[in-house]
Amino acid sequence: MEPQEQAHGSDGDDCSVSGFDSAEKVIMKWDATASEEAREKMIFTDPQEVKLYLHAVDEIQRHVSSPGELESRASSAIQIAMARLEDEFRNILVSHSSPINSDSLMSSSSSSSHLEETDLLKRTGSSSSSGSATVRLPTGRGSYSRSTSSIREIELIPIDAVVYLSWIARRMVSAGYLRECIQVYGSVRKSAVDSSFRRLGIEKLSIGDVQRLNWEALEQKIRRWIRAAKVCVRVVFASEKLLCEHVFESVGAVNIHEACFMETVKGPAIQLFNFAEAISISRRSPEKLFKILDLHDALIELLPDIESVFDLKSSDSIRVQAAEILSRLAEAARGILSEFENAVLREPSRVPVPGGTIHPLTRYVMNYISLISEYRPTLVDLIMSKPSRNATDTNAPEMDFSEVENKGPLALHLIWIILILQFNLEGKSKYYRDAALSHLFVMNNVHYIVQKIKGSTELKEMIGDLYLRKLTGKFRQAATYYQRAAWVKVLYCLRDEGLRTKGSFASGVSRSALRERFKSFNALFEEVHRVQSQWLVPDSQLREELKISILEKLSPAYRSFLGRFRSHIESGKHPENYIKITVEELETEVLDLFEGLTATQQHQRRRSE
Repeated sequence: MEPQEQAHGSDGDDCSVSGFDSAEKVIMKWDATASEEAREKMIFTDPQEVKLYLHAVDEIQRHVSSPGELESRASSAIQIAMARLEDEFRNILVSHSSPINSDSLMSSSSSSSHLEETDLLKRTGSSSSSGSATVRLPTGRGSYSRSTSSIREIELIPIDAVVYLSWIARRMVSAGYLRECIQVYGSVRKSAVDSSFRRLGIEKLSIGDVQRLNWEALEQKIRRWIRAAKVCVRVVFASEKLLCEHVFESVGAVNIHEACFMETVKGPAIQLFNFAEAISISRRSPEKLFKILDLHDALIELLPDIESVFDLKSSDSIRVQAAEILSRLAEAARGILSEFENAVLREPSRVPVPGGTIHPLTRYVMNYISLISEYRPTLVDLIMSKPSRNATDTNAPEMDFSEVENKGPLALHLIWIILILQFNLEGKSKYYRDAALSHLFVMNNVHYIVQKIKGSTELKEMIGDLYLRKLTGKFRQAATYYQRAAWVKVLYCLRDEGLRTKGSFASGVSRSALRERFKSFNALFEEVHRVQSQWLVPDSQLREELKISILEKLSPAYRSFLGRFRSHIESGKHPENYIKITVEELETEVLDLFEGLTATQQHQRRRSE
């Protein structure tokens, strides 16, 4: 129980002076400037000494406004007493500023965020068997440790020490030492918060420091910050606020607990949120989008807790800063998406990829928008306007929104990105000298786009079946164009026109023309095989389908041609010079196509066969 003022009778002036003299002796006994023993020992380690000293302080305080010599003695004594209480106040705070106890974070909650917080705080060291046990204050305010679904206020200082701090604070404030009390409390507790920050991996980085970091290092720091920020707001700051309330709730000064709370956490809170602010105003580039969205999601999840912990008028600036960062992160995400669209449209590479395979741009863009689809819940709220084409930009495709009029803004942006990717790929296809390879390139890349869409439930849902069918038709059309460009000359050799003559011999077939036709077919087929074995269709199913489609046209045509004209060649000289390949061999040769084989590899394969 807190020491109470001793009563004095109305006629007890002598008694009052006697009480003052006794109190003054107690104060002087503990004057650290005059006594070695007073410098070495602390009052608040002995409950009996605490009681005597606080009685003495109360007695001296009663005489501060007394007339004459007593007032002067009282003022001098109270200064000595306040200096001593300030030291005691600081000592209690310092001696109980141990790291946050991670065990006190354990609860029945299985939420991933809470588990992450607990895991982080495992590094903070101290362990206690008390866990998060509820302790009641003598003042009757109820539980010292309270929690909501996300905020977990824990015991930072033992309850007996909190009671001592409260007793000292009330006397310092009553004597006019409010500022000193706040400064001591704030400096010690801020050091404790700084210690927690270090254990959580939060560094003291200015906005400039953050912006100078390379992106790889920054990604790691963002991941760490997201986990640590939850602990800081929900545990560290919330617990500091509760501690301030319990230490200063019985002090007469209005809102002193607010002042002490802000003295303690304002600097660390600014340090914490400056990191997110630096990210929100940093140079925009596509690779930053997803970490910015992670930050945005973490901050929007934390915002109710920030508003709860920093609900005081004096902490308006913290709430405003958090809200402004959230707004800037949202704007940064919108800006990055727009810049990504422009980058896809204007990606400048002109060197054709070997073999007509999938262009690195296609892989990058489709992987990127697949990730975008995974952030759909966030981006649906952030992306509020449809994509727009600059009317003066002739190097951009037209988009007919009527085809996808039921789609939301985010889905339209994804469709627009796919459209401009195709537009860019069409331009790159023109750098191939071989028209057939140009069409194969388009086929491969559009097929890859279709497969990536089909492979993502979210992406497929946003793109929609209608546009997906349109893309499927696009790569099938490219496959048709490829076959026409690559095989029409070969198939043209297998026609009858130009082989029959009148009056040459009984059959009406010109043997010389037939020989030339076989020679042309052999030369063309050999060249197509040599070249297209080096081409590549990376998707195995598409590769097999394309080979089957070629054989469905080529095999019957060649078999029929041989059936009609083989005898004319074999009845003449050196038939092997003209009929160089059987139907079965032709089919085997076609099966070599699109494997990306070099000439050496083709030769080695033939020898092994």
